[in-house]
Amino acid sequence: MEDVPMPDGSILVTIVTLQMPFGKYKGTLLKNLPVSYLEWFARKGFPKNKLGQTLQCLLEIKMNGLEGLLQQVQHQVNATKS
Repeated sequence: MEDVPMPDGSILVTIVTLQMPFGKYKGTLLKNLPVSYLEWFARKGFPKNKLGQTLQCLLEIKMNGLEGLLQQVQHQVNATKS
């Protein structure tokens, strides 16, 4: 039986800690970006880098109503800082 790679949870930490580095929402935490902005990227094209992959993941999370997952990650990140 082949080993199935585990998903990389660090992308979730990035979503709750990284600020948008450019554009209309520069300085906004990625988790707080509106779906309409993420949908705009989906139509126009996500950046071809890790940020683009992260934004695509965030769009999927928001479109599937999984923001609670981000709240849990945020709580863990905050607890680690304390």
